[in-house]
Amino acid sequence: MTEAAELHRPPPGSSSAPAPLLSVRNIEVVYDDVILVLRGLSLEVPQGAIVALLGANGAGKSTTLKAISGLLKTEDGEVTRGEIVFDGDRIDGTDPDKIVRRGIFQVMEGRRIVSDMTSLENLRLGAFTRSDRNVAADIEMVYNYFPRLKERTGLAGYLSGGEQQMLAIGRALMARPKMILMDEPSMGLSPLLVKEVFSIIKQINRDLGVTILLVEQNARAALSVASHGYIMEQGKVVLDGTADELRDNEDVKEFYLGGAGDQRKSFKNLKSFKRRKRWL
Repeated sequence: MTEAAELHRPPPGSSSAPAPLLSVRNIEVVYDDVILVLRGLSLEVPQGAIVALLGANGAGKSTTLKAISGLLKTEDGEVTRGEIVFDGDRIDGTDPDKIVRRGIFQVMEGRRIVSDMTSLENLRLGAFTRSDRNVAADIEMVYNYFPRLKERTGLAGYLSGGEQQMLAIGRALMARPKMILMDEPSMGLSPLLVKEVFSIIKQINRDLGVTILLVEQNARAALSVASHGYIMEQGKVVLDGTADELRDNEDVKEFYLGGAGDQRKSFKNLKSFKRRKRWL
């Protein structure tokens, strides 16, 4: 049995344990009625876990998150095959606002904060789907995780990149989600800030029990907080396993963890074609 076959199995908890909070089952996604982006993709996210979805640019990671959160329609995309089940109910084809009310909130790539509103107003915006109006306690909770946001009283557009990422995560928490989809939270951040943001992500998961599906190109950072990971190539999962298994896998080391050593200095010695062909 190949390494890929050995690792390509459901994450812990998919057999005898309770059903996962999220199941993506053999979905295909098409844009503009002709462009096939996801090709029979399947993954599971257990309740209370952090699961990493890794892969190069163009692998289909962000499309996967948009399929889950219902945002494909905004880009003329749709799930044409398979199903997405969240908390026991099928949600593919559901409107994005209803998916948020079901308990899924997506932190978009590039933060997508409202720059001409204050940090506090952005946080309040995150609670727009809630029926209760008692959000003050949750705002203080966000400030406990991100003390700098309390100090920044001006417009959110003047925040640093790291502070904007903190605000985007804090806004997600204001919705009291069961699950947060995070798209490239390390993008544009310094190594020090990446470490800080991922430490807070892990703390939020531990303290609040919020399930997290984390899309990242920084595989090392993602696997430092995740319990399980999937690797995508060309619109489908080619490898999955526990975080420890993926960190120890030679292919993952070569392509995603900078473990190729001096081989990367010579294109002649680069094994990417053979390895990628084997995965697919």
